[in-house]
Amino acid sequence: MVDTAALQAYSLFGGLSAEQIGLIRPLMGTAIFNAGEVIIREGQSNDSIYFITEGRVDVTRCGVSIVELPEGQTFGEMELLDVMPSAATVTAIGAVKVVTISNRCVREVYARDPKVFGIVMMNLARDLSRRLRRMDELACDASLPNHTAFLRVPPGDEPAEYAR
Repeated sequence: MVDTAALQAYSLFGGLSAEQIGLIRPLMGTAIFNAGEVIIREGQSNDSIYFITEGRVDVTRCGVSIVELPEGQTFGEMELLDVMPSAATVTAIGAVKVVTISNRCVREVYARDPKVFGIVMMNLARDLSRRLRRMDELACDASLPNHTAFLRVPPGDEPAEYAR
């Protein structure tokens, strides 16, 4: 399991003390995926947020690559909030290790400490807002003549809004 200090680097846990993160840690899961293995499939149910602790994933929609996410990024948040089928397919590019928080875990956090739940949900809303803004920017850039917008982010060149 990932340690508390490592989890504090993720924006979802911003503003939480080590003790508060300690409340969530035992409820988390872990998984390892091999290169080419599908983690989430578009159109199928998903009830977890995934935190990439090692490796990179490719996010595709309708077979088109949308973005590559490196270590330190998360995915699966939308389905956790709106309980709809997955909006995209997420595939391991190489070996990938993730930590997960399921819907059940989120409900348990709420039952144990509504304040921690509130902070996590506010952080989640902020993360999704940043991603939406970035996608809006990219869509606008792509509509300009001679656009060069491309969503693949080279390792180490992640925008500040995607930094852990």
